[in-house]
Amino acid sequence: MPEKKTIERARADKRAGKSASTQAGEFVKEEFERVRAGKHGVRSAKQAVAIGLSKARRAGVDLKPPPKGKASEATRKKAAQDLAAGRGEKKTRASTESKAKRSRTATEVLKRESQAGASPQAMSKQAKTAAARRPAASRSAAAKKAAQTKGAAGRSAAAKKAAKTRAARAQQTRH
Repeated sequence: MPEKKTIERARADKRAGKSASTQAGEFVKEEFERVRAGKHGVRSAKQAVAIGLSKARRAGVDLKPPPKGKASEATRKKAAQDLAAGRGEKKTRASTESKAKRSRTATEVLKRESQAGASPQAMSKQAKTAAARRPAASRSAAAKKAAQTKGAAGRSAAAKKAAKTRAARAQQTRH
């Protein structure tokens, strides 16, 4: 179950006109925090992302399932189920008893996994490989949209930060 503050942050993102994937990012971030706090482990950063996306869809974020060929049929089916659950559509699943048992078992299995999947190195590697799979035009379009939804104050702050970073890096290369 996602925390109240996570749901609030996702709603704020939606009000700000940010994309569904940005809204879902709040849940992914929460999942990484849960793993780092030792609540459970994951086999990889990819698994932590998948759990976060599942929670986001179930919490009502309108994040479409991946298109055919991008993910396995099982993944697409699970994403569609999560989306339906988030929209409050009728579930055709086993009894509540078996749901509780399945949930408990899944949690126990995750508790046996390592926390290494949520390390900064694992996150960085996952982000780089995910970005590398996308074409440059797609990455550029996402950056343009991010700049638009940032607002004037946000853009100004980002520009100042970038200038500071450039100055610091230029200083390092001189030494």
